[in-house]
Formats: sequence, C-alpha cells, structure tokens
Amino acid sequence: MIYSLSGKLVKKTLDSVVVACGGVGYCAQCPASVAAALPGPGAECTLYTVLNVTENDVSLYGFATEEQQSCFKLLTGVSGVGPRVGLAILSVLEPERVYLAVSAGDHKAFKAASGVGPKLAQRIVLELKDKVAKGVPGLEPLGEAAGAAAAAAGAASGQAVAALVSLGYSQSEAAAAVGRVDPALPVEEIIRLALRGMAGGR
Repeated sequence: MIYSLSGKLVKKTLDSVVVACGGVGYCAQCPASVAAALPGPGAECTLYTVLNVTENDVSLYGFATEEQQSCFKLLTGVSGVGPRVGLAILSVLEPERVYLAVSAGDHKAFKAASGVGPKLAQRIVLELKDKVAKGVPGLEPLGEAAGAAAAAAGAASGQAVAALVSLGYSQSEAAAAVGRVDPALPVEEIIRLALRGMAGGR
C-alpha cells in the first residue's frame, strides 16, 4: 500500500493532483477541498493516499490530511459507497462533520454529495454509527449535544452547496467555495461568502 507521497506538486485541478517523487509523477484523484489546501505547483507537499486495486483498474486517491484519508477508508467500507462517492462526500463535508453527522443520525447531511440518495445516506449512518460511537482516529467519542450541533452545521453547508449548484456552478466548484466558509454560519451567510470567494478567484 502507498500510504503517502512527499515531493514536488506538479499540477492540481479541482479533482486531482500530480506529485513528483523520485522522478515519477503520481496522479491521485482527490476531493474538491484538497487542491485548495495544498500549495501552488512547484512547492513541496505531502499527500496521504489510498490505493484501490480492482480486476480492471488501479487507482490512487489523495488527501491533504490523515483524517481525510481515514474517513475515506471508513466511508468506502460502507456497502454501496465506492471511491467516487467517498470523494464526493469529502468534497462537501470535512471528516469531523462526517463523524458528527453520523453520531447525530443526520443522514440528510450526506445527500448534499453527488451520487448520494436518501437510501444510501441512511445506510451510511446506520453502518457507521457504532464505529463512530466507539471513537475514530483523531476524534474523541462524541456526545449527543455536540453531534447535533455539528450535524446542523453540516446540513447548512449542504444547503449552501445545493443553492450554488442551482445558480449554475458545478458541484465541485460549489463544494470547494463552501468548504472555505465557517459551517456554523447561517445558510444565507455561507452562500454570500462563498459567492464572494468565487468572484474574487476569477
């Protein structure tokens, strides 16, 4: 297994990055939030990875933190959640918000991710609730009050992403912009700040 890559960042897009290590450029698919968290091309960086091997494909997935890496493994362990859906969820929700939404039983938070319908969202919560209750790496076991508060914040971000998509932005653009805004803010304020951020980046 390739646990991480450390080298020069050659290229990054909204959904992939290329890191040069020992003369080899490794391309890894990643959540929309990862490219924003990494430095610009030419800088040294570390990418935490998950190698997925199937009968017809070998794919590498990259993350800015070990928490994202662990959360991706947890999510893709759920029946029906493949790597693409795992990346979509982490493009909308940070790992802490994933765990807290699961703890609070808030399956609606996951519906903001592309490819996640009501049934799959409920399955994610059902299959992960016991695992999250026992504690996950980098996060203490969760109390009900904290879980409910964070789940509400995750739901607000999900609503903001949906609103931006309805305005014509892509899912990845909207998720990246919303991911840079404090999720505890009201939905309207999240949308306003996300729009300002995207306008400033153009």
